[in-house]
Amino acid sequence: MDPDPTLLDPAPAEDEPELDRTLRPRRLAEFIGQAAAKEQLQILVGAARRRGEPLEHCMFSGPPGLGKTTLAAILAAEMGVALRISSGPAIEHQGALASILTNLGAHQILFIDEIHRLQRTVEESLYPAMEDFTFDFVTGKGAGAQALRLQLKPFTVVGATTRLGLLSGPLRERFGAALRLEFYAPDELATILERSARLLEVEVEPDAIACLAERSRGTPRIANRLLRRVRDFADVRAGGRVTAAVATQALTLLRVDALGLDAVDRRILRTICEGFGGGPVGLDTVAVSLAEEAQTIEDVHEPFLIQAGLMARTPRGRVATPRAFRHLGLAVPTPEGERPPTLFEP
Repeated sequence: MDPDPTLLDPAPAEDEPELDRTLRPRRLAEFIGQAAAKEQLQILVGAARRRGEPLEHCMFSGPPGLGKTTLAAILAAEMGVALRISSGPAIEHQGALASILTNLGAHQILFIDEIHRLQRTVEESLYPAMEDFTFDFVTGKGAGAQALRLQLKPFTVVGATTRLGLLSGPLRERFGAALRLEFYAPDELATILERSARLLEVEVEPDAIACLAERSRGTPRIANRLLRRVRDFADVRAGGRVTAAVATQALTLLRVDALGLDAVDRRILRTICEGFGGGPVGLDTVAVSLAEEAQTIEDVHEPFLIQAGLMARTPRGRVATPRAFRHLGLAVPTPEGERPPTLFEP
């Protein structure tokens, strides 16, 4: 993989898909939801611009699709600087990091997605760069080795991670602002969908908007994806107009149920409920049973299943809640059964 990052100007990149460019907000004022994080960012941007300094290093954490990359682009636009985009796995060695940092302009923003996957040696080289804007490296080998220090232009690191617990303490401490993005409320998703529908020039009735918002798993990325698929369905089978009935038919075709669960979500729950009596069962065992990656289940599916009260994590493993049994149309185990009681109720 080429370790060089992508450089984005405050304006959208020309090769970015037109649809994504139009649906992404460009300014903090346009960003919907995440009120606490948004207010903190407004203060950070205002203070940095007033003092003529680079923005404070920021860390965004939370499940996928909540707007971490979008917020990084917004910060660059608000500061009027370019944005460099890379990812933890792409920065494979110190030389790649040195190339990125030495090419950063003053006050520019380096966005590192999946920052928890940085190599240890790369991460340690990033510490002095973030604190003192210097980069230390060694040239040569043996007796001829020589330690050198490069002076960097002041810049900002914006990190994003879905697994904050995997970040080392020293790296976390070097971020002046650590913001966790939470799942969106249905009314916030409805506002996002209304904006997206206008930009896509698709006629969507309020009841259909509410239906999509309820089934979007609290995630704007999923909401916009479902809107696009429902628009396609409406264009082909309903004359282009999206009503609640059309939205329901389209979502049924997509196998998205009333809670927003997709086929994989239901397979996870059904495996725990039917295959293991509701649990507790280890994550690796569930992954093997489904032929899925354990990390995919943990990062993509579990956060919403837990948020929705359908699953719980215990020291002994994953446990399906009574609500999960009822949602699947299964009988809830009695207290005398093998599954221990949980705190979740619908």
